[in-house]
Amino acid sequence: MTDRSTAEWWALLPPGIRAEADGYVLQDARLQAVRAVWEAGRARGLGLTEAQLVVHDRYLHHGDRIARTPDSPLDLESLTARAAGAPGRVVAVEAVWDGDTVHDWFVDLVAVTADPEGELRLATIHWSAAVRHLGDEDPAPRHPAAAVADRVGRALADHLSVPFHFASPDTPDDEAPRWRP
Repeated sequence: MTDRSTAEWWALLPPGIRAEADGYVLQDARLQAVRAVWEAGRARGLGLTEAQLVVHDRYLHHGDRIARTPDSPLDLESLTARAAGAPGRVVAVEAVWDGDTVHDWFVDLVAVTADPEGELRLATIHWSAAVRHLGDEDPAPRHPAAAVADRVGRALADHLSVPFHFASPDTPDDEAPRWRP
């Protein structure tokens, strides 16, 4: 880390890089913005941590102008309605880890069906949505998305009188064993 402020790092970036990074921020594409800032500033001594802080400041700067992806509804009534739209009979509710370069780790809540066999994604729970859902509650030591998925998934499964399965609630693992009848 250096003694430069995030504003000073921002000012050192070429105008085109600043425009590109702000474009990513306004699209809520945090990791792409960090990459653009880091790659352009690396030769001047900007590290990854500083790049993340610069982008965080740009998020604060743009505030409500950022086109955020809507959160999936996590209330029992909405999840029940989505499960009712499954193409087959719901036989289980499952929480499954996934991840990407935009959102890092997140949890998909799915309805597992029979007749026909398959699954329907009911909700995707990202870190930010989970934190908002939890409010002041601390999910530690679990990832916030896992804590919320466990809570709402169990409630839905109980409501539907089917099993709930979350193979890896304490550690993100997109290769954890899936539910089987």
